[in-house]
Amino acid sequence: MLVRRPIDPARWNGSACLLWNNVSHGFDLIVGESAELYDGGFALVAVSAQAHGVHGYPGGATPGLVVWDPERYGTLSIPGDEASYDIYTQAARIARSGALGFAARRVIGVGASQSAVYLATYLNAIQPLSRALDACILDIYFGNGSALQPPPSTVRDPSQIAAAVTQMPPGSHLLRDDLGIPVFVLNSESEATLYHPVRQADTDRFRHWEVAGVAHSSRVRGTERIPSSWPRDLGTHESRIGTPPDANVLRLDEVRSSVLRHVQRWLVDGIAPPIQPRIEFDRTPDGAPVIRRDELGLALGGARLPDVDVPLARHSGLAADGTLSLSGSTIPFDAALLRQLHPDEATHQARRAAPRRRAVEAGVLRPEDAAIEQTRWPLPLQ
Repeated sequence: MLVRRPIDPARWNGSACLLWNNVSHGFDLIVGESAELYDGGFALVAVSAQAHGVHGYPGGATPGLVVWDPERYGTLSIPGDEASYDIYTQAARIARSGALGFAARRVIGVGASQSAVYLATYLNAIQPLSRALDACILDIYFGNGSALQPPPSTVRDPSQIAAAVTQMPPGSHLLRDDLGIPVFVLNSESEATLYHPVRQADTDRFRHWEVAGVAHSSRVRGTERIPSSWPRDLGTHESRIGTPPDANVLRLDEVRSSVLRHVQRWLVDGIAPPIQPRIEFDRTPDGAPVIRRDELGLALGGARLPDVDVPLARHSGLAADGTLSLSGSTIPFDAALLRQLHPDEATHQARRAAPRRRAVEAGVLRPEDAAIEQTRWPLPLQ
């Protein structure tokens, strides 16, 4: 477990975010981190629950913790991911015990992407028995769960992940509605189509937000406040999955901060987060769901960011050709369309004021994040 907590105990808010580390790259990634984690006084307990995080991909394709730092982690062993669920439960209990330098009054489960798949199964199958979590956030979740005895992965190298994702089936796992704890699903546009079959109604214990125009991952890695660890872990800013030159430049980070703030208030004050509109869908002739788009190619509906309501480019959670893509796409508008939409920078910035205010009022953005522009004029794509 990697633990981060406020230096000043008085700043701790009593909650621990129990992060199921993402192992898609063959080593532990802290995916789902946000500025609110630190601004809000949370403790972070990042759990190495899966074999690939500890041992890497077979054949040394990736190092894993035991190779990355053998002096510190060399004795760790996870024979298979069937142990992951109990590892996660024990980590939650340790977070409450005081053994980490604090005794969490609330444990919030967090899992993003591949980790959300495992955490969904944990919610449905293990949480009713363990009661280890007080709330849960499934982040960039495609709507499928893992097996209780997961078969060996067919992926042997991170470069194979993109192809594996394109073969994912539509979502098939509904989440239990009898858990008695707040559950929040936060999705980008990339997950919306596959998740569509298992959309569930918002209730007093369930929220589902879909953010239009944002992709599963961004071309922008890290921020000034939360630098990317990839140069340390990978020796590069580039993903081994591959980053297309037209990958999406928007980030989900600011919405993640808002979600975490809402979940804390949900737990402490009993105030449920606001309900957001879902991304709008049509049906193809064969009945498949397809995202509705405006004349600029931007998704209709969903939680909205200023960069989508007052765009400088066509931002999508899908590839430029409309196929599933983890990195989505950002296709800049040509000069003529930009001049038509935004005659000058002053006009562009003035037009962003209303959607920025709406995002704050809707609870999609924290006020402090709304004051920070994600883009500058012109959009920095080169």
